[in-house]
Amino acid sequence: MPTFVYEAMNASGKPQKGTLDAPSSEEVIKKLRGDGLFPTSVKEQKAPAKADKAKTDAGADGKPKKKKGLKFSMPGGVGAKTITLFTRQMSTLQDAGLPLLRSLQILEQQQKPGKMKTILGKVCEDVEGGNTLSESFAKEPKAFDRLYCKMVAAGEVGGVLDVILQRLADFMEKGERLKRRIKGALIYPACVISIAIAIVTGIMYFVIPKFQEIFKDFGVKLPAPTVFLIDSSKWIAGSASKDQAVPGVIWVMIAPFAIFFTMKLIRKTPIGRSVFDIIILKLPGIGNLTRKTVVARFTRTLGTLVSAGVPILEAVLITRDTCGNYVFEKALNRVHDSIREGEAFAVPLRESKVVDSLVVNMIDVGEETGDMDVMLTKIADNYDEEVDVAVGSLLSLLEPFMVIILGGIIGGIVLALFLPLVSMIESVSGGGKK
Repeated sequence: MPTFVYEAMNASGKPQKGTLDAPSSEEVIKKLRGDGLFPTSVKEQKAPAKADKAKTDAGADGKPKKKKGLKFSMPGGVGAKTITLFTRQMSTLQDAGLPLLRSLQILEQQQKPGKMKTILGKVCEDVEGGNTLSESFAKEPKAFDRLYCKMVAAGEVGGVLDVILQRLADFMEKGERLKRRIKGALIYPACVISIAIAIVTGIMYFVIPKFQEIFKDFGVKLPAPTVFLIDSSKWIAGSASKDQAVPGVIWVMIAPFAIFFTMKLIRKTPIGRSVFDIIILKLPGIGNLTRKTVVARFTRTLGTLVSAGVPILEAVLITRDTCGNYVFEKALNRVHDSIREGEAFAVPLRESKVVDSLVVNMIDVGEETGDMDVMLTKIADNYDEEVDVAVGSLLSLLEPFMVIILGGIIGGIVLALFLPLVSMIESVSGGGKK
């Protein structure tokens, strides 16, 4: 009778490991559930097979043979779009009844040379060597995150890998759709602001110095706005003073990149990330959009994990680690501690005040009826629609705001240039009368 190695969680959420002798993995799962445990991984013990393989791979001197060919580890991670497409194709192949290894080999062969092809090649080797699919994915964190691996593990244990992969593909596609909507909405104002900065910088660099020479020739006393404009033009051109080593136009060009990377570095520190996330949520307009986006993400993630059969405690931890906002991470951490102590999900979430009362009430109803995954998915769908509305509202506010700001800048430049001209005209007309 084969021996199976299992990993499970008890009612309090503590992990347990062990071995059982049984005719099949289904019998092991049935026995574990009868003992009040929630299995997360069940696989047949294959120690002797691996030992024989090691002997076969060894040379005459007993040392392992070196495998031919070189393997390169690709830097960076794999894009979410690539993983989403792979998941959809994998679910289709599994639903068609193809063996797991054959499905992986087909998808690995159709990949173009790159990071994903290299990773799938390693996954195929691991699965062929006796590892489960979730274990093989877990070895490649640059492509498959913790949420992905846990859902695949739940599908393997329940024997519904094709269904889980389909749900995972749906989840990832909806997440990508939400990201595209937000990024697409930000492209227009970003382009307008970039073009406006380039035009204003060009005026300051090329046009203002010409006016400065005209004013100098006429010897007109310049008003304060014009002096400020000329000084700014000199700073842009790098001629403000002898001590100015770098022209201001260089600083204008690198400023967006410097701000972006500075924010990235700040968010890498725990304190900086917490302060940044708290400030973002309090900003008018942007804070409301961010809150709705995070609620849509964490409810969809949690609903997908619960529907896949992942234990609630582990599902909450995975959701906490993937929600992407410190305030919500703190709230979900309190929810996890509360559930572990035997309390309901909705109580600590209501006390944290990070979500609307409607969200808490729907989760409370889901707990009572046993359809928590359905309720969480409905909340996510509802908030996806609200994100669309919030993005549209933010854009409608941004457009007049940008027009006012850009009009003020251009109007200020024109006014600063024409004030000395008015003085020149008055002096000329006064001299003509005399």
